[in-house]
Amino acid sequence: MTSFDLLPGAEDSPVILHVPHSAREIPADVRAGILLDGPALERELDHIVDAHTAELAAVAAGLARSTPWRFVNRLSRLVVDPERFPDEREEMLAVGMGAVYTRTTHREELRPADTDPEPLIDRYFRPYARAMSDAVAGRLAAVGRAVIIDVHSYPSAPLPYELHGEGPRPPVCLGTDSFHTPPELVAAARKAFGEAGLDSPFSGTYVPLEFYGRDPRVSALMVEIRRDTYMTEPGGPAGPGLDRLAQALAILVDALR
Repeated sequence: MTSFDLLPGAEDSPVILHVPHSAREIPADVRAGILLDGPALERELDHIVDAHTAELAAVAAGLARSTPWRFVNRLSRLVVDPERFPDEREEMLAVGMGAVYTRTTHREELRPADTDPEPLIDRYFRPYARAMSDAVAGRLAAVGRAVIIDVHSYPSAPLPYELHGEGPRPPVCLGTDSFHTPPELVAAARKAFGEAGLDSPFSGTYVPLEFYGRDPRVSALMVEIRRDTYMTEPGGPAGPGLDRLAQALAILVDALR
């Protein structure tokens, strides 16, 4: 199967809805390197997957007056996490959650600690990163700017892997970057979603390395939606809150035209 999809939007839209963590699919050969058995792995997926966020983005795209582009990961983040930088000594490595996870959300062993991440990075991470960079370059070429809206969700109660889980957990958390998140983007998101906090319990946002900290034409915002506002936790079905949130996301998309 294709490990990601770029779903075209309006040619004059600068917006890319990025959905990196919505899938549960793990190829059989990758699953063979994971230490959890079937039921335990399914429980981990219930906790780690940003369930229904691809559906949320799709509904929002259908509601928006100007259809945004969508870049959707079709494989689980337990294969690789496309939002980690494999050559960066980031703090998530401390809990076994770099580009290739070795620990679970509950800090149990997922893969042996000495697992070589390079085969998975080469097979999945780098093609994904290149394609996302190309998607951003396409928006820059077409309209002179790109706006990445990173669509995520997070649990109502902190999980053991969270390094900053003691902070506020608002219905919507907006993750920002000092270079790539202008105040007007935050203001538009707050107007669209209503009650929203900043950078707690998760901060930052995703920009491909080719543009990160270099190109001010690329702006970005992470939208983290608390799961109890739209689904049954953990890993259960979506509820009516999904449609309300999709409408809010569509309002944000249209505000960025």
